[in-house]
Amino acid sequence: MANTVIRTARAVRGGRESVGSRPTGPRHPLVAAAMVLPLAALLAYFFGGVDAVVTQASSVAGLMGR
Repeated sequence: MANTVIRTARAVRGGRESVGSRPTGPRHPLVAAAMVLPLAALLAYFFGGVDAVVTQASSVAGLMGR
């Protein structure tokens, strides 16, 4: 059963690796974070998410008595 998947994947790719292909293994979590965080920060700033986080943090700090 497992060999069927491998044969199907090879048939779809043409039976060989394409030139310039990257490994398909999982990325290190820090690499993934470094790729996502700049875009996330830009979108949060653009859509006002930073202000919402600051407001929530100050509310929580007020409830904690700080």
